Amino acid sequence: MFYHLTRSGPEEVLALILPRALAAGWRVMLRSPDAARRDRLDARLWLEPEEGFLPHGVEGGPFDAEQPVLIGQGAAVNGSQGVVLLDGAEPLDGEEAMERLWVLFDGNDETALQAARGMWTRLTGLGMAAQYWSEETGRWVMKTERKPA
Repeated sequence: MFYHLTRSGPEEVLALILPRALAAGWRVMLRSPDAARRDRLDARLWLEPEEGFLPHGVEGGPFDAEQPVLIGQGAAVNGSQGVVLLDGAEPLDGEEAMERLWVLFDGNDETALQAARGMWTRLTGLGMAAQYWSEETGRWVMKTERKPA
């Protein structure tokens, strides 16, 4: 699922995605190469959802494999069913087989936009199903969908 961010930041989108994934019984890896982003996500997940803390950990701790949500830049060692890619992070080998791969990208950044287009082409070229979501109208709307080959 590709999320073209033009109005919301990644934190706001994750506030929608993560509770749903956890309610489905999934574990999730949040991957970003940006250390400052990982720190902001860690702080934000202590406050979201409004009723309290969203269970998570930061990569490199003694309980990485047990975390419902793991924030880092490496492999999904927590048995994830889904991976969120932020800040140009790439999927790792085998992640195409996950239940869900979310790609969140800044639609106001031409470099990020081109990278997301390239990833769409690569992943759909592998036969993966994909959806492209946009918030240009002020609410999330699926603009296109590719069915699996």
